[in-house]
Amino acid sequence: MKVNKKSWLALGGLAVASIVLAGCAGSGTPADSDEGGDASTELTVWVDTERVDALKDAAEAYTEKTGVEVDLVGKDVDNIKNDFIQQAPTGRGPDVVMGAHDWLGELSSNGVVAPIELGDTAADYAPVALQASTYEGTTYMLPYAVENIAVLRNADLIPEAAASFDDMIAKGTAAGLATPFVVEQGVEGNPYHLYPYQTAFGAPVFGTDAEGNYDPTDLQMGNEGGFEFATWLGAQGAAGAFNTDIDGQIAKDKFLAGEAAFWLTGPWNVGAAVDGGINVAIDVIPSPTDAPAQPFAGVKGFFVSSESDNKVAANDFLVNYIGTEDVQLSLFEAGNVLPALTAAADAAASDPIIAGFQAVGAEAVPMPAIPQMGAVWEFWGVAEAAIINGSDPTATWQKLVDDVTTAIQ
Repeated sequence: MKVNKKSWLALGGLAVASIVLAGCAGSGTPADSDEGGDASTELTVWVDTERVDALKDAAEAYTEKTGVEVDLVGKDVDNIKNDFIQQAPTGRGPDVVMGAHDWLGELSSNGVVAPIELGDTAADYAPVALQASTYEGTTYMLPYAVENIAVLRNADLIPEAAASFDDMIAKGTAAGLATPFVVEQGVEGNPYHLYPYQTAFGAPVFGTDAEGNYDPTDLQMGNEGGFEFATWLGAQGAAGAFNTDIDGQIAKDKFLAGEAAFWLTGPWNVGAAVDGGINVAIDVIPSPTDAPAQPFAGVKGFFVSSESDNKVAANDFLVNYIGTEDVQLSLFEAGNVLPALTAAADAAASDPIIAGFQAVGAEAVPMPAIPQMGAVWEFWGVAEAAIINGSDPTATWQKLVDDVTTAIQ
């Protein structure tokens, strides 16, 4: 899917009309019910400072409808999780906090989040967003955005999408490029960006149970497909397709300079490419096998504090106000991240770039939010970097599996 600078900048022109929120249906307390709160009730909502303005209309509409004051507090995104974990048990924390789904394991383990009742509105969200918002069978987060990586292609250099990983390299080589493809790695590796290729070999990190929950006792990256991926990774490292000397900045520089035609990255880098005059196309990640290359999906949303005295009002505000097309589009405009609500995502996808990421996201899987994932991150990237740099793929991958297994146990 191709887009030019004019198209990308037009995202700011999405018609997000003044928010009309009355009468929204959901499982939360109806907005016009006295049970939603009273004039003495106040909701304190911690929000990423960049998204405070996007929520002001919703907060004012909720207060006007219910009498419940909503205090939006801008917080530094780097500190918001730790501050919430520390303050929630003391009763000084917020009623609602904005955050990421991969916090769920930690938040749940610390007992600082309460379940959310989505009711009939659950069907209105992208399946991956709903799955990511659920932990051990319970929904804890109202999702508002889904983020995943995709391949950015310089459509002036390569007019058509690649049919496979090998085809991508071949197309770039035929175009006279010494570096057809770039992806961020660095000396400690970057398994987040390599994960689509690992899944293409049938080796997800963990297996899942019947309800789709990740099972930490089922380390699937240690299956036969994991070792096949490791062997392939070593071969690609030797061929130069992956390089630990290429960090995020170098990858960007090579793509912007036209030295690379394909760049595996996220929506956060699209603006730089468009501003750099690149005719950007967004492609599905070319797979090295017959199976799809499935990236991680990161889902952002809102949690209700387990210590809140206003859980009913908090649930109502999230489900019936934040969970509306207008508000999710407003949040989209603030960050250019695909909305979690399907109707809002479809509206945002009128832009080809967003449509491209949406298409790739249809194959994405939630990044595991279980606490055991920390043991995987500790060893994963270093092992992959070693394989890229020539270490024995089988022995290195086996050590990775053994280290992770020991750490989890």
